[in-house]
Amino acid sequence: MSFRYDEREVRALCAERLHHAPPDVARFSDDDLNPEARVIPEGVTPKPAAVLVPLIADPDGIKVLLTQRTAHLSRHAGQVAFPGGRMDAEDDGPVSAALRETEEETGIARSFVEPLGFLDTYLTGTSYRVVPVVGLVRRGFDLVPHAGEVAEIFEVPLAFLMNPAHHLKHSREWQGRERFYYAMPFGERYIWGATAGMIRNLYSLLYAPR
Repeated sequence: MSFRYDEREVRALCAERLHHAPPDVARFSDDDLNPEARVIPEGVTPKPAAVLVPLIADPDGIKVLLTQRTAHLSRHAGQVAFPGGRMDAEDDGPVSAALRETEEETGIARSFVEPLGFLDTYLTGTSYRVVPVVGLVRRGFDLVPHAGEVAEIFEVPLAFLMNPAHHLKHSREWQGRERFYYAMPFGERYIWGATAGMIRNLYSLLYAPR
């Protein structure tokens, strides 16, 4: 089947195949490829978090906006990530949290974002229960990277990320054990870990053969 990866197609697929409410059960996690080398602690209540999966509608196809974390952070330093973070008490659910964090990290105001639905909830090795909110972003925004958290903001064509040939399985040694993870290298950018896992989930929901 041939796909266009344009706004009309994405809107139709999201309306049909995304979750319309945040899933209660975390179906995917950092341990999915590592049944014998798990890192997610048992008996620990994960902290609620939300990220935005920003899909930018351009005439030549949808782009996915991502951030490169600053090198000095105590966790996930230098990694590629979706804008987002821990939910605060004043947030009115994951959509509110994702939009707030996106504006804080990138400068993109929530008025530029149209939420389209949810991916599956994702559990990270750092005990976060992440709700990914898929949103269509219209051009006209000004990027203002958060100086303390975001080193760069960049875009990747959705067509590249939705090609399963680019969904690689890499591994690293961690505490004496080999752990596997999804990786999607794009030029000089190394997209991996939870971010790549969520992109893989986006593919499985929208574009994987059925």
